[in-house]
Amino acid sequence: MKPFRIRNIEINPPLILSPMAGVTDYTFRRLIKRRGGVGLVVSEFISVEGLTRSNPKSWRQMKFDEFERPIAIQIFGAQPERMAMAAEMVEEAGADIVDINCGCPAPKVVKHGGGSALLRDLPRLEQILKAVKKAISIPLTLKMRIGYSDNEINAVEVAKLAQDCGVEHIAVHGRTREQGYKGLANWDVIRQVKEAVSIPVSGNGDITTIEYGLRKWRESGVDGILIGRGAMQNPWIFRQFQDVLEGRTPYQPSLEEKKKVLLEFFEMLREEMPEFAALGKMKQLAGQFTKGLVGGAQFRQKLYHSQSAQEILDNITIYFETISKEKTYGDGLIEADPELEITSCDAFSMEAACEA
Repeated sequence: MKPFRIRNIEINPPLILSPMAGVTDYTFRRLIKRRGGVGLVVSEFISVEGLTRSNPKSWRQMKFDEFERPIAIQIFGAQPERMAMAAEMVEEAGADIVDINCGCPAPKVVKHGGGSALLRDLPRLEQILKAVKKAISIPLTLKMRIGYSDNEINAVEVAKLAQDCGVEHIAVHGRTREQGYKGLANWDVIRQVKEAVSIPVSGNGDITTIEYGLRKWRESGVDGILIGRGAMQNPWIFRQFQDVLEGRTPYQPSLEEKKKVLLEFFEMLREEMPEFAALGKMKQLAGQFTKGLVGGAQFRQKLYHSQSAQEILDNITIYFETISKEKTYGDGLIEADPELEITSCDAFSMEAACEA
């Protein structure tokens, strides 16, 4: 398990923050990057229709800080010309990598021929990849699913096509489009993709613990691991992975640090957006982050019902002070094996897709 390269860009450690629409924005990426252990961050996916038609939201989604590097900006769409134009804009914005979304299962994305719809239209996918490759000088990568349905698993074919078109890294989510985010990811197919191509391949799906991630890494032989929803639950997961890879005991944050992360995230949100929007984003992260904490369900309800920034801050303070003094909160239960309900496309507002 060692660093790998996407052309001249070293991914070290070989751990990638997976793109999640509505989640891996400027604020969340910085929060995770500050915790350490991330070798590559990827933006939430951006509509090429929005970019090429000067939609302000789409342009804001390309914002990033220098310390986030290396960073890939992911785009989605179905028209080769638009995809090429948007890819040029991504390069001009200073991104290190252009990533193509070939996996989103959201109906409104698929309806317009983007995301996982491209798994059923390989001639169009080939046109897109060739057009984008010709338009940019920075590396081109692809994020894909293993197929459209259980009867249409064609990940190996898609990967070979992508390699032939000049794609320099493939990230494979081990589920089909029809599967959505249900069931377990199929890492056997991810392994088959790795064995079929010579370019780097990274695996994605269900990585919420260090043990599971290391096991799937060994079994599949992939070059890298993508973590998405697991990072919402545990912002330190990348640092913990890196610790294990480098022979250290995995870092365990204190209660004070967990409180600090929530407050830090909320402060960054308030700097970037109106209070109402910041409240919504904060509740989104808290919904995942508080799973696994003592009395997390009750704390989560308090945050969900908070109507102002001050109420959010007060509830966070009360919760962590109570835990510190009394070692319990609410029913005192710790939720086991939490279900991560926020998904990379379900979190997407669909606004950009509807404009397409």
